[in-house]
Amino acid sequence: MAEEIVNRVAQSKLVTFNLENHYPEGERVVFDVKDWLLEGFVLREKDFRKEAQKHNWEAYTGKFVALTCSSDAIIPAWAYMLLATYLQPYAKKVVSGDLETLETVLYTEVIQKLDVSELKDKPVIVKGCAHKPVPKNAYLLLIEKLQPVVKTLMYGEACSSVPLYKKPKN
Repeated sequence: MAEEIVNRVAQSKLVTFNLENHYPEGERVVFDVKDWLLEGFVLREKDFRKEAQKHNWEAYTGKFVALTCSSDAIIPAWAYMLLATYLQPYAKKVVSGDLETLETVLYTEVIQKLDVSELKDKPVIVKGCAHKPVPKNAYLLLIEKLQPVVKTLMYGEACSSVPLYKKPKN
């Protein structure tokens, strides 16, 4: 008679934490100021302001916006601040930087708001292999949030996890 196969992972107290489940839904958009610069490098305040005034900002309604400059131009802080004033009534979030910076900021906000009290003294595995853009910094922020609470912390899948932290015994 064959022995019954037991799924020990399913029976364990191991809790899987998947950052993808906390992915902020919404379209991500890169706004490149290069096109508003003289020859792609020189910011002329008067021209820049004129472009900002006539731009269709409503097109960014409900979107996450990353303000950047793809040329090597030096963009003063006030220029991004000015654009943010136009975007503020429409965009969900505006950051200065690329898409990875945007994702990091979004995940920072999500992780700061997480209630991890239910994970107290439990073994937790942080799921890897994201299908959505989860920045590396989000994993580091999550470790910062979980480590003081959990019993053990691992990364990967239950069948092939990498141990990261084990709470010292008192």
